[in-house]
Amino acid sequence: MAVALKDVRIDLRANSNQKTLLERAAELKHISLSSYILSTSLNQAQLDLTKNETLMLSNKDRDLLMDLLDNPPEPNEALKGLFK
Repeated sequence: MAVALKDVRIDLRANSNQKTLLERAAELKHISLSSYILSTSLNQAQLDLTKNETLMLSNKDRDLLMDLLDNPPEPNEALKGLFK
Protein backbone atom coordinates (compact mmCIF):
# COMPACT_ATOMS: atom_id res chain seq x y z
CA MET A 1 0.00 0.00 0.00
CA ALA A 2 1.42 3.38 -1.01
CA VAL A 3 1.82 6.07 1.62
CA ALA A 4 1.27 9.68 0.59
CA LEU A 5 4.28 11.84 1.32
CA LYS A 6 3.45 14.81 3.52
CA ASP A 7 5.79 17.42 2.12
CA VAL A 8 4.17 20.74 3.08
CA ARG A 9 3.59 22.35 6.42
CA ILE A 10 0.63 24.42 7.62
CA ASP A 11 1.11 26.64 10.66
CA LEU A 12 -1.62 28.24 12.74
CA ARG A 13 -1.89 30.11 15.98
CA ALA A 14 -4.53 29.59 18.65
CA ASN A 15 -5.15 30.78 22.17
CA SER A 16 -4.81 28.33 25.05
CA ASN A 17 -8.58 27.73 25.35
CA GLN A 18 -8.82 26.89 21.65
CA LYS A 19 -5.86 24.53 21.85
CA THR A 20 -7.30 22.80 24.91
CA LEU A 21 -10.64 22.33 23.16
CA LEU A 22 -8.97 20.86 20.08
CA GLU A 23 -6.76 18.58 22.19
CA ARG A 24 -9.78 17.25 24.09
CA ALA A 25 -11.60 16.51 20.84
CA ALA A 26 -8.52 14.78 19.40
CA GLU A 27 -8.23 12.64 22.54
CA LEU A 28 -11.84 11.48 22.10
CA LYS A 29 -10.91 10.13 18.67
CA HIS A 30 -7.59 8.72 19.90
CA ILE A 31 -5.60 10.65 17.31
CA SER A 32 -2.96 13.33 17.47
CA LEU A 33 -3.88 17.00 17.55
CA SER A 34 -2.37 17.48 14.09
CA SER A 35 -4.33 14.54 12.67
CA TYR A 36 -7.53 15.83 14.24
CA ILE A 37 -7.10 19.35 12.87
CA LEU A 38 -6.21 18.04 9.41
CA SER A 39 -9.05 15.51 9.18
CA THR A 40 -11.75 17.86 10.48
CA SER A 41 -10.49 20.70 8.28
CA LEU A 42 -10.51 18.48 5.21
CA ASN A 43 -14.03 17.28 5.97
CA GLN A 44 -15.27 20.86 6.38
CA ALA A 45 -13.45 21.97 3.23
CA GLN A 46 -15.20 19.23 1.25
CA LEU A 47 -18.58 20.27 2.66
CA ASP A 48 -17.92 23.94 1.83
CA LEU A 49 -16.85 23.12 -1.72
CA THR A 50 -19.80 20.81 -2.30
CA LYS A 51 -22.21 23.45 -1.01
CA ASN A 52 -20.64 26.09 -3.25
CA GLU A 53 -20.57 23.87 -6.34
CA THR A 54 -24.06 22.39 -6.03
CA LEU A 55 -27.13 24.17 -7.33
CA MET A 56 -30.29 23.34 -5.40
CA LEU A 57 -33.57 24.06 -7.18
CA SER A 58 -37.15 23.80 -6.03
CA ASN A 59 -39.34 21.38 -7.98
CA LYS A 60 -40.93 24.35 -9.75
CA ASP A 61 -37.55 25.84 -10.75
CA ARG A 62 -36.25 22.43 -11.85
CA ASP A 63 -39.29 21.92 -14.06
CA LEU A 64 -38.88 25.40 -15.55
CA LEU A 65 -35.19 24.79 -16.28
CA MET A 66 -35.86 21.41 -17.86
CA ASP A 67 -38.64 22.91 -20.00
CA LEU A 68 -36.32 25.69 -21.19
CA LEU A 69 -33.61 23.17 -22.04
CA ASP A 70 -36.08 20.99 -23.94
CA ASN A 71 -37.81 23.94 -25.64
CA PRO A 72 -35.39 26.86 -25.88
CA PRO A 73 -36.88 30.21 -26.93
CA GLU A 74 -36.08 31.63 -30.33
CA PRO A 75 -33.08 33.97 -30.22
CA ASN A 76 -33.96 37.67 -30.27
CA GLU A 77 -32.13 40.27 -32.36
CA ALA A 78 -29.75 41.21 -29.52
CA LEU A 79 -28.65 37.60 -29.12
CA LYS A 80 -28.27 37.15 -32.87
CA GLY A 81 -26.08 40.28 -32.93
CA LEU A 82 -23.68 38.72 -30.45
CA PHE A 83 -22.88 35.95 -32.90
CA LYS A 84 -22.02 38.24 -35.82
